[in-house]
Amino acid sequence: MVSKIVKIINPTGLHLRPAGMFCRKAAEFEECRITFHIGSTTGSAKSVLSVLAACIKQGDEIEIICEGKNEEKALEAMARLVEKELED
Repeated sequence: MVSKIVKIINPTGLHLRPAGMFCRKAAEFEECRITFHIGSTTGSAKSVLSVLAACIKQGDEIEIICEGKNEEKALEAMARLVEKELED
């Protein structure tokens, strides 16, 4: 298991389009369980409903947790997406 705390830089947080991008990236790693944790909420990074329900806003810090095959690669890809690639 590997994890990293990342800060949401997208001005609109993880609303529908960025949440979809986040979940699609997580889904690329089929044999890896990818979850996120913010406050008292933990959810599947592969579920758009879980991401939207967490109401993640710009400036929030989330922990991304990866377990399974290619977990390091998955964590790197997810962190890069959140920190550098998400657009509003």
